[in-house]
Amino acid sequence: MEHKEEHKSELELDHTLIETTHKVEHFYHDYKKQINIVALVAILAVAGYFGYTKFILAPQEKEAQEAIFPAQTWFEKDSFDLALKGQGEKLGFEAVAENYGLTKAGNLAHYYAGVCLMRKGEYQAAIDHLDKFSNDNELVGPMATGLKGDAYSELKEYDKAAKLYMKAAAMSKNKLTSPIFLKKAGLTFEELKQYDDAVSAYEKIKNEFSDAQEAQDIDKYIARATAEKGN
Repeated sequence: MEHKEEHKSELELDHTLIETTHKVEHFYHDYKKQINIVALVAILAVAGYFGYTKFILAPQEKEAQEAIFPAQTWFEKDSFDLALKGQGEKLGFEAVAENYGLTKAGNLAHYYAGVCLMRKGEYQAAIDHLDKFSNDNELVGPMATGLKGDAYSELKEYDKAAKLYMKAAAMSKNKLTSPIFLKKAGLTFEELKQYDDAVSAYEKIKNEFSDAQEAQDIDKYIARATAEKGN
């Protein structure tokens, strides 16, 4: 009896598979043109991506690396105007960022341009470039975000500055960047008279980065913010 039920189940399964296959065949027959078009588009998209990467983006990347080199040299010599604007046929960071925006070098040029503009005191222009820069490196990413905080601080937009400092501190919890931006956040919170937040930022330095330079005199900052909080 059990054998017959198993055999029946197998027959039902076979029948279901045949029926499903039949339906698929009919579906393909009815919509063959549309299915083939979708498949062709998918193939072309994949081929196009690899073709674009190999034949367009890769040569552009190499060209961009060569183009950014003179600007980097000027930057290292603190010649920020030349680094930004270039000279003659040698491009500055602004032109590299504009002409090679899809490349890694073009992306990096936005960061360099932001630093140059900060040094020149052009804070909103610096923010505009830094907004276009993206990097998840554990040091460069936080530095770029913290630099935007500096720009907003110079513009006296302390709310934005404090948020960016805290964001920079949390992006990559390391003793090189996090304590720096936590301390800047604390000072900015004090400027905003948000003393609870200031104490919290300072205490993070004390508890999580006790061997950092910023932690050496952090008790003084905690005491000051705590006293202000009580007034």
